[in-house]
Amino acid sequence: MGKRSAARTRRAALTAALVTAATVASLTAGCTRHGPADDARAPARTPTPSTPVASTPTPTPTPTAGSPLAVKIDNVPPARPQTGLGAADVVYAEQVEGGLSRLMAVYATRLPKSVGPVRSARESDLELLRQFHEPTLAYSGAQHKLLPLIGRAPLRAESPDDAAGAYYRGAGRAAPHNLYLRPARLLRSAPGRAALTTGFRYGPAPSGGAPAATRTVRFPAARFTFTWSGRRGGWLVAMDGTPAATTDGGPMAPPTVVVQYVRIRPSHFHDVLGNRTPYTETVGSGRAEVLRDGRSFAARWSRPAAADGTRFTAADGGPMNFAAGQVWVVFAPAGG
Repeated sequence: MGKRSAARTRRAALTAALVTAATVASLTAGCTRHGPADDARAPARTPTPSTPVASTPTPTPTPTAGSPLAVKIDNVPPARPQTGLGAADVVYAEQVEGGLSRLMAVYATRLPKSVGPVRSARESDLELLRQFHEPTLAYSGAQHKLLPLIGRAPLRAESPDDAAGAYYRGAGRAAPHNLYLRPARLLRSAPGRAALTTGFRYGPAPSGGAPAATRTVRFPAARFTFTWSGRRGGWLVAMDGTPAATTDGGPMAPPTVVVQYVRIRPSHFHDVLGNRTPYTETVGSGRAEVLRDGRSFAARWSRPAAADGTRFTAADGGPMNFAAGQVWVVFAPAGG
């Protein structure tokens, strides 16, 4: 082979390698198993579902067998309005790095067409999800040292690395706030109310309670405000002072809101900026405040072991019933 021919061959090989690397980087940016750089700021834009995460085959949905779907959902301003939150049976609000907030939505009675934006998992999510029977966890990725714990947890973990065909990138938002899930590509159907092994009870409100028009729960860098709306029969949600709505269902107004006071301590993990990840302890007991029917009820919560659901007791010692419909649980720091 001549010198010119050999040089052309080397240049062609180098070009092909660079193109391949660029393609892989563009497909995996922001959704690798190691997770994206959390809570980066980007202009808020309306998401337009369009681009699959990768050209891998769509996963075959598994039988639900009484197992719900749990989705980690972004909650910084560029991620709003979210999609699919209105269909969740339970929405958990937790504190993450920098005092910001993130949501975990649990679906059992119905599956929306789309959910998101999807973000990364945290160590305390594994403890929270132990109360469900082998739930499916949809998340964008995780800190690499956390991955072995997720792999050993009694759940079905489905990130874009595991089920790329179930995820897509919304065209109207910048990464990492544009990753969405198609739940029907992970579950054939909603498992039904029996999959909600949370320990929650539903029924008439207990006696007592105090009239409540509004309630605000503050994290170091985030806040949730719930305002009673008799017309909607629920608590209108505002996040960081802005009324919350979904792209597919309008304003959010859960009939029941629970402020659950828990211990929040540093975990062994941190984000890419070095911020220590908070660990929310959901096993144990403590006080709670339950908002329903325009009233506030003092309560106690108890979850003796990770595999148990969480029981709520009213001030008179009887069970604390929730109103029928969606329940929001906000994990507030004990003593706050």
